[in-house]
Amino acid sequence: MKPAPHIAVLDDEVDITLLLANYLQGHGFRVTQVHNGRSLMTLMDADPADLVLLDLGLPGEDGFSIARRIRENWRCGLVIVTGRGDAVDKVVGLEVGADDYVTKPFDLRELVARVKAVLRRLMPETPAAATASPDKLHFAGWQLDTAARNLRNPQGGEVPLTGGEFDLLQAFARHPGRVLSRDFLLEQTRGREAAPFDRTIDVQVGRLRKKIEADADDPQLIKSVRGAGYILVPPVSHG
Repeated sequence: MKPAPHIAVLDDEVDITLLLANYLQGHGFRVTQVHNGRSLMTLMDADPADLVLLDLGLPGEDGFSIARRIRENWRCGLVIVTGRGDAVDKVVGLEVGADDYVTKPFDLRELVARVKAVLRRLMPETPAAATASPDKLHFAGWQLDTAARNLRNPQGGEVPLTGGEFDLLQAFARHPGRVLSRDFLLEQTRGREAAPFDRTIDVQVGRLRKKIEADADDPQLIKSVRGAGYILVPPVSHG
């Protein structure tokens, strides 16, 4: 039997962490409540969470900086849950590596659906789901292992990707030479639970280019097609 996924809830308001903990535990998750960045980092060192729910509005702390530290040190899901609904904050949240961005007030059922969607991408439920199609995809010297969910550069080194970045690159690698619309890519990376947000894919493509392009300002692997979307240019081989 699989252990329950571990979720860390970081919010300075105790009532909110308690509400989320009780609801998530009722849906089969193991939950740890923390109320500041230092406590979260201590927890992640001792008992890493599979997914972090992160509030941005922490007194005396920069939630975006905490998000960056999570991304630099741990491979886990990251969902920002905040009252800051400005489009700029959403873009920054995605740029620092969040898999999803939820604004307060939120519906608890929707939040759980988004948590499950992120975890499905990070933790495939069955081996069959991971091996239904060829495990390793090769393009321009890069290797994308869909079973292990990792990316290796032409020198053989592993390149860390967020869950959203991995799903985005996998969508490109499964459809090489084909122009993929933003709507298609949004569906592939965030599923039906995703709320439309025009710049989500643009931000993720920009982050991905910084990791795989020799020059992110002059991309040769993932090119933009004006008014249509994006295309992975090099051919892809399997095996």
